[in-house]
Amino acid sequence: MGDFEEISLTLSDGYEAYARYWSPKHPAGAVLYLHGIQSHCGWYEASARRLRDAGYAVLQPDRRGSGRNARDRGHAASPEQLLSDVSAARDALRMRSGKDGYHLLGVSWGGKLAVAAYVADGAGVQGLTLVTPGLFPLVGVTPAEKFRIGVAMVTDPCRRFDIPLNDAELFTAHRPKQRFIDADPLTLRQATAAFYLASRRLDRTCARLGSHSPAPVHLLLAGQERIIDNARTEAFIRDLNWPGTRVTRYDAARHSLEFEADPEPFLRDVVTWIRETDAQRLEANVCENA
Repeated sequence: MGDFEEISLTLSDGYEAYARYWSPKHPAGAVLYLHGIQSHCGWYEASARRLRDAGYAVLQPDRRGSGRNARDRGHAASPEQLLSDVSAARDALRMRSGKDGYHLLGVSWGGKLAVAAYVADGAGVQGLTLVTPGLFPLVGVTPAEKFRIGVAMVTDPCRRFDIPLNDAELFTAHRPKQRFIDADPLTLRQATAAFYLASRRLDRTCARLGSHSPAPVHLLLAGQERIIDNARTEAFIRDLNWPGTRVTRYDAARHSLEFEADPEPFLRDVVTWIRETDAQRLEANVCENA
């Protein structure tokens, strides 16, 4: 068996979505790993491998219409559909790993989806790992493009519009990874009007995070960030006042922390926090049952 198993997830509407499943022989825990708006699971092999090597089963779905999913490129009909897709991936992870509890890990736009998924149904979530999450973007479509998207929602919801993130330097200063992004045929360059509206509606779901039951949160930020608003993001998470919250900042890094010339500190921190969180939870359970 190779590093991962390639599997197909059957979503609620029959859509067959590509996913990668990484599993040690005897999983100690499980992680559902959500990628960003343009990326796909292939961008995050190093962190998935590191988690697997630490004893975690990891499921990385390519979001419908992205990555290796050629059907309906860049499209999602609604936020409910996107959240249903996360639930389908969660169920597949539980079935394969034998673990009811799991960690939600989201990168960039996937961090927003992870937060929304937790608000919608947080049962079993043991921690949120939010890597430069797209909760408060600095980069977005222009006002004119917003108008055209609004018109398209009435006339042609499947019309595609450019995703305003086509400069690889926004993601990383590391030249080899810039070239990877530019040359990657699976990178998503456009999304439909319906997807943009669904994404905007997810913002409203994320805004309700503070009224949800607390969970441990690890927020990881890039000091040289040009895609998301670090100050607003950090304030949003800290204002929750949830126990088990940690904020880690990499001062010299850009948005895609895994694409740094030396991603080792990031990879180590992701795994260490998840393991520490699990150890603390197990210790608390022992004390309660003593």
